[in-house]
Amino acid sequence: MALSVIIITRNEADNIAACLASVAFADEVVLLDSGSTDATVELARSLGAQVHVSDDWPGFGPQKNRALQLARHDWVLSIDADERVSDALALEIRQAISRGGQGAYEIPRLTQFCGRWIRHCGWTPDHVLRLFRRDSARFSADLVHERVLLTHATATALKTPLLHYSYPTPGHYWRKLEHYSRAWAQQRHAQGQRTSMLRACLAGVVAFIRSYFFQLGVLDGAMGFAVCAMQAQGAFGKYFVLYCLNRADESKIPLPPA
Repeated sequence: MALSVIIITRNEADNIAACLASVAFADEVVLLDSGSTDATVELARSLGAQVHVSDDWPGFGPQKNRALQLARHDWVLSIDADERVSDALALEIRQAISRGGQGAYEIPRLTQFCGRWIRHCGWTPDHVLRLFRRDSARFSADLVHERVLLTHATATALKTPLLHYSYPTPGHYWRKLEHYSRAWAQQRHAQGQRTSMLRACLAGVVAFIRSYFFQLGVLDGAMGFAVCAMQAQGAFGKYFVLYCLNRADESKIPLPPA
């Protein structure tokens, strides 16, 4: 059973070498870039990836479907540039696909924030569906927070975690938060969803209480508090952007005649 790895990128020069090294066990690595202005494309090509470049950015889900169409082998592993496959996980993946019968696998993901592994806060356990047969899955059309949709398979879980180095500094978190909040709000706005400032404020409060107390972020110490506070900001932020888009619509409504 041969394995294709698919990765979508934009300006991931700091991550791509380590990412590609971690999936060197795969039979092919397909990288789809969307306009990097750094050395991502050159580095990936020099390290043996099959690099393709798209001229536009349709959102995470559609872009990953494009990458999926470029894969040639029966099994596909989808990862991000800031994720790493350990030797133990690589072995478990090979063993899983060699059995052949199961159509998809979820992988537990462990995320690092500012140099510390976060084991609560709603970040762990975090099972992500990343390994599947190419003919049994596709990605949802969501602009952000896309999902793998299975057509005729069920997923079981692997045991070894996928390592996620997404937030080496607070700045990385804020940049991703701004990008994801805007994409989420634009998608919901296009669907006609409306919100209020009260809803935005409540979203932030509820997010902090859930992640810090109910999901035990308190056990992650100072970094756990920081993660929960930032998640609260993220929950408020996405609804606030949607609120601003709603307000912009209202300002375009013509006044009734006098």
